[in-house]
This record gives sequence, structure tokens and C-alpha cells, in this order.
Amino acid sequence: MGLMGALVRSLAPADLADLARAKALLESPSLAIQLANAVGSPVEYLLTTKLPRAASGLVDRAARRAVEAGYKAATWTLGGDRTGTRASERMHKVAVVGSGAVGGFFGLPGLLVELPVTTATMLRSIADIARSEGESPTDVATRLACIEVLALGGSRRDDDGAETGYFATRAALAQQVSAVSGHLAQQVAAGGAPAVLRVIHAVASRFSIPVSQKALAQAAPFVGAASGAALNYVFISHFQKAARGHFIIRRLERAYGPALVRARYLALE
Repeated sequence: MGLMGALVRSLAPADLADLARAKALLESPSLAIQLANAVGSPVEYLLTTKLPRAASGLVDRAARRAVEAGYKAATWTLGGDRTGTRASERMHKVAVVGSGAVGGFFGLPGLLVELPVTTATMLRSIADIARSEGESPTDVATRLACIEVLALGGSRRDDDGAETGYFATRAALAQQVSAVSGHLAQQVAAGGAPAVLRVIHAVASRFSIPVSQKALAQAAPFVGAASGAALNYVFISHFQKAARGHFIIRRLERAYGPALVRARYLALE
């Protein structure tokens, strides 16, 4: 392959360090573990306990509506394409903690009202992080990549194998995302194209898992249960970390190609 081929197949030391950082962010303790630690309950409670069927249906529908509304609204107030601008993660944490404090007083009904606000704020923060990694929040592919982050909060029962998590989730969404970004750019601006809705529903089916875990954590019958504000802090912190890792990898993929970045990611200890 020669010297040129070896150079192409290598990442610069700084980029390899960024990839290691991204992997650490994406493979940090699961959201369920973080929520369980916040409320002082066994993690098995959040992993094995189920919401009543009626409540579960409400959460699923609320998650879908929240992702759909957040997709349309998240980039409206970012103020242009100033790529590379430092992300305001703390500001978004404060906003989400505030909405959680209000929703936490009212249990599940409060969660259903608070969730669209929390999700839109998180998606705005995710778009802000994308911009800081060199992406345009108004670009179709970036907006789709932003909602992909919401699918990184929980694994489904059919997830298995060494790649459970980041690359498995991206692979599961790849077909729908490609259908949108390939030839529906003009229709996507309104967020109503059927292909966009398929992506949203696919993301929402995964996003409803951590939302359900959050609902259980808020209702956990354990002494020292955290408030809605504390749980929302854990919630947005998880997705901000996932977003940072996700968009670091997308930046490296633009420079080196997806196949090499994926191979190097999987090879990292």
C-alpha cells in the first residue's frame, strides 16, 4: 500500500485523542445507572419495572410529539451559522433544571407537560454543540444528526453484540436518515415530509425508554428521591455528553471517512 496508504489509514495524534474522548463520552455509565444513582434506588428498579400500560402509552406518545416539536424548533434561536462558536452548555442546563423543578411537583402529568419544553431545550443544546464542532445547524444532515442523539439514551431489548450503543444505533437509523438527506432537503425545512416523520418515530421509539426511566425515577418509592430538577440535570448532562461525542466522530468522519473512524473507535481500549 506504501507510505501514502499508511498515512491515509492513520489519524493524527490530536484527532486520535479526540476519538478516545468521544468514545469515553459515548460509553459513560448508562442513563439508567445515572438516574438510579440520583434517586438512590437500585438500577434494577429502572431496568425491570414497567410503567402501567396506560401510562406507558402516554409516555410513548409524549416522546414522539416532543421529538417532532423539538426538531422543528431547536435551531430557530441559534442566530445563524457561526460554526465553531463555543457551545453554551451551562445555560441550557439551567433552563432544563428549571422546567424539571416545575414538572417534578406534578408527577406523571407534570412530566407530560414538561417533556416537550425539556426536549426542545436539549435539542437546541445539541445543535449548539454541533455548531461548535463545525456543523451548520440549519443544514438538513446536521438537524437529523441532532435528533439521532436522542436515540443514544437507551438500548432496546433487541440490541445485542459488541457494538450495542453508538454505532449500532446509527446503523439502525441509517436507512431513514439517508432517505431524507439524499433527496428531500427542500421538503424537510417544514419538518413534515413522510421520510422525516419516519426518522422522528424511529428516534422517539428509543427516546421513550429513558423518558420512561425518568418517570419511574421521579415516582421511585425510596427515601431521598431526587427532585425533578435534579433528574433533569442528569438527563441533559447525559445527552450533552452524547452530543459532544457524536459530533466529534462526525467531524473526524468528514476528515478521514466513516470506515476508518469506526475501525479506530472499535480498536480503542
